[in-house]
Amino acid sequence: MAFNKKTFQTRTISAAVFAAIMLVGLLWNQWSFFILFSIIHFGCWIEYQKLIGQTDEDYIEITPFHKYGVMLAGWCIMLYFTNNAFIILGLRLEELGWWTGLIFIFVLPVNEILFAKHIRLKNIGYSALGLLYISLSWGLMMDLQKEIDVNIHDTFYIVAGYYFPLLVIISIWVNDTMAYIIGSLIGKTPMTKISPKKTWEGTIGGIILSIAVAGLVSYYGLKLGWLTMHIMIIAGISSIAGTFGDLLESKLKRMANVKDSGTLMPGHGGFLDRFDSMLIAIPFVWLYVFIFLR
Repeated sequence: MAFNKKTFQTRTISAAVFAAIMLVGLLWNQWSFFILFSIIHFGCWIEYQKLIGQTDEDYIEITPFHKYGVMLAGWCIMLYFTNNAFIILGLRLEELGWWTGLIFIFVLPVNEILFAKHIRLKNIGYSALGLLYISLSWGLMMDLQKEIDVNIHDTFYIVAGYYFPLLVIISIWVNDTMAYIIGSLIGKTPMTKISPKKTWEGTIGGIILSIAVAGLVSYYGLKLGWLTMHIMIIAGISSIAGTFGDLLESKLKRMANVKDSGTLMPGHGGFLDRFDSMLIAIPFVWLYVFIFLR
């Protein structure tokens, strides 16, 4: 794959704008974090439903209540994973998410039975997969945002709420960028037919450099000591799982016969194009943090 300077410049500028917006949302306060990922959640859902509709025309026939109701049901999953600091008018968002989610679990199937032209279980299945693929991932991202105390070899670290989400994002960004550069310069072995431009050389190089950058910055820059090992593992998990996330979304686009899921960012496509890696990486990172660091 020949190195395309113009394409790389476009991708770099878009990535810089994306990074600035993400940093503001991540670091300003907890509400900017919640609002940012709520917007991303609905953006991903809109594009997911569009891709599924282009893959299977039967899904286009779902009722408006099904279409938007499942998005709101997914948002309730995000609400459920918010911490105790998210309170509006004395009501905790996690409680609101729990009870509203229960209502949707009851109402959505009833609505499908009563108002859908044709009851197709596969349409319910597509939406259920969307809840796992999109909503659960962003819900777990909200849970990663909680501040935690870590004790490693009798050394205590206070991990700020934004640290793990930021680590996932930066690791994936470094991996994607380095994989593109290395693959463009020396990539010769195609990785899969799903994404012909991906090469093994670029993929492996991107993962290694992502882990290396995370380790160097954590150990020498942030002086995190023993925590650096966990940081490097999380960077590796993010990069590897993120690669599979990218391939999964590429498969969905191939099935829908489209190049991009949307037009959010020049050179990167839509919401799913930009966040496909994170959607798969987040559950694995969350599982590692839950088992080894909490």
